[in-house]
Amino acid sequence: MPADYRLAIVPASDTGAFEMAMWSMLGQRGIDVLSWESFGQGWRTDIEKQLRLSDVNYFSAEYGALPDLALVDSVKRDIVFTWNGTTSGVKVDNADWIKPSRQGLTFCDATSAAFAMHLPWQKLDVITWSWQKVMGGEGAHGMLALSPNAISRLENYQPSWPLPKIFRLTKAGKIIEGLFQGATINTPSMLAVQDHLAGLQWAKSIGGIDKLVQRSEENLRVIDDWVKQTAWVDFLATEPATRSSTSICLKIIDPEFTELSENGQRDRIKSMTQQLESDDIAYDIAAYRDAPPGLRIWGGATVESSDIECLTQWLDWAWQATC
Repeated sequence: MPADYRLAIVPASDTGAFEMAMWSMLGQRGIDVLSWESFGQGWRTDIEKQLRLSDVNYFSAEYGALPDLALVDSVKRDIVFTWNGTTSGVKVDNADWIKPSRQGLTFCDATSAAFAMHLPWQKLDVITWSWQKVMGGEGAHGMLALSPNAISRLENYQPSWPLPKIFRLTKAGKIIEGLFQGATINTPSMLAVQDHLAGLQWAKSIGGIDKLVQRSEENLRVIDDWVKQTAWVDFLATEPATRSSTSICLKIIDPEFTELSENGQRDRIKSMTQQLESDDIAYDIAAYRDAPPGLRIWGGATVESSDIECLTQWLDWAWQATC
């Protein structure tokens, strides 16, 4: 993160951190909203139904694909998007579509990307992530990073709607400095803070961000090798460059499965995952409830690739066991 960016702990998860930023800063100029899975759709709902902003363009895609990023006005308008679609396994693979001459702000939900993917910080103005995703820590706390342009927006723009106390980042037109110097809006668990610090120390000891990215990408490589030699499964993400290395989402392509109704497909997936859970092999690896029926495997930097490789063998077993 650049030295002139400001960082705050938000004791309301990564979702709360992103909502805080949107409610505090959106509305000054037009907005382009990107969504290709449930969390991006959630930000659209906030903007459309709660904030009720009118000058908004929505660019959406089905699970497995990205919207056409060339349509986004990254110069004059604000942009709201997720870097990595946690529930679709589709990520933005670069920031070339964001112009360096931008006048608006880029709001990036990076919750399952931070610490596992290299983020182009200089092109991002509002960035949020959570402790529990890639670093495997407590789930009730989020992080909010702001660029100098985002700070300027906070200090020079007042939204037309009232802000709840927990969303307020300024007082009398000035940033609340304490929030970016260790103070918190509410009191988080200090044990959770210490746990996250221990995780960061571990990350530093193994080689920092480069090593974390490498570990996550190795997990994706293991799944990729397995998919290439497995007839019944494929990636949900259609383009290899956009496949997430953290939330690795898979679809079942076996004709016997695809001919089932959606409820039948979900029942088959449930049977597979229950088999794996009952044998203490894997937990919660069914696709997200709003996503197409399939599997979702966590490949974050705290996961060993040898465990992922072992899991693929059990997935083959579970598939055969439920035929």
